[in-house]
Amino acid sequence: MSYKSDIEIAREAKKKPIQEIGAKLGIPTDHLLPYGHDKAKVSQDYITSVQGNKNGKLILVTAINPTPAGEGKTTTTVGLGDGLN
Repeated sequence: MSYKSDIEIAREAKKKPIQEIGAKLGIPTDHLLPYGHDKAKVSQDYITSVQGNKNGKLILVTAINPTPAGEGKTTTTVGLGDGLN
């Protein structure tokens, strides 16, 4: 059986608007700083406001060496998000 590579899976993914993803996570649109239609940074005000919550984790992927196939921060972050969903 042949498995698809991470990059093949990533290229086949159907992206959703970042506001839709934020809403699913309970992040108000005004706390998303968009970079295009499908990615954004979360405001520091929002991060500060949820620090006291018992449930939840913030995982920052800030530096990683990409593989020869180009799998790096984005692929790792998407994999983590899928795994935690």
